[in-house]
Amino acid sequence: MDCRADGRTADKLRPFILDRDVPGAAPGRVLVRAGNTTILCTASIDEEVPPWLAGKGKGWITAEYNMMPGSTAPRKRRDRGVKLDGRTSEIQRLIGRSLRAGVDLSAIGERTITVDCDVMLADGGTRTASITGGFVALVEALRTLEDFAGKPLPLVDTVAAVSVGIVDGKALLDLDYREDVRADVDMNVVMTGQGKFIEVQGSGEEATFDQEQLFALIALAKQGIAELTQKQRETIGLSGLKLR
Repeated sequence: MDCRADGRTADKLRPFILDRDVPGAAPGRVLVRAGNTTILCTASIDEEVPPWLAGKGKGWITAEYNMMPGSTAPRKRRDRGVKLDGRTSEIQRLIGRSLRAGVDLSAIGERTITVDCDVMLADGGTRTASITGGFVALVEALRTLEDFAGKPLPLVDTVAAVSVGIVDGKALLDLDYREDVRADVDMNVVMTGQGKFIEVQGSGEEATFDQEQLFALIALAKQGIAELTQKQRETIGLSGLKLR
C-alpha cells in the first residue's frame, strides 16, 4: 500500500494523544493532539438550564468552538460580538449534537455542561478531534458531580469522530490539511463506541463518488473510530464501562 506524505498508509490514524495534565479551572480538561492539530477541550458546569428546559427535570450539553488567532497562517481573526461565522456555528452545533448522544440528559439534573474546544494549531480534522477530546473532557466534568459519587456515570455510550476522504482516487483515513485541500471527497463520521452512527457529513468537491467508494470510506471511519474509542477508554478509565 502506497505511503502518504507523512509516511502513513491509507488506513492509519495520525499519532493521537489525549493529555489530561492540563492546568485550568474547568472541572474537565484535556489537550488533544491529532498529528499537528492541537486543541484544548474543557468542560464547565452551570447549575441551570436554558429557559426552554427549565422545570423539565433534564440537563443540557452544548459546545463552543474557536480557532485561536495563531492556529493558522495567515493569522485567524477573532470572532467579535455575538455573530459567529457560518463555519464556526456549524461546527459547534455538530460537537454539541454529538456529545449529547453519549449522555443520559435526564440523569444529570437541571444543569448545563458547556464543552469549549479551542484550536491552538489547525492541520486538518479539527471538528472531529474536538468531538473525540470533548467527550473526554465531558466525562471528567461529570466525575466531579457529587450525584455520581460511587455510582455509574450517566453515559449512554462513548462518542468519537474521524475524517475520511478520497484523494487522488484513494480512500484515506484521518486527513491532514495537505490532503484535505486536495480531497475529491471529504467526510466526517461520528459514532458511538458500540458502532452506531451519530452523524455522517460527506460531500464531493467538484466530484462525485459511488457506492463502493462510500462503503470504503465508512469502513475506514469505523476502523479509526474503534481505535480512538480505545484510546478514550484507556485515558479516562472506562475499560469496564457499564452503559445505562
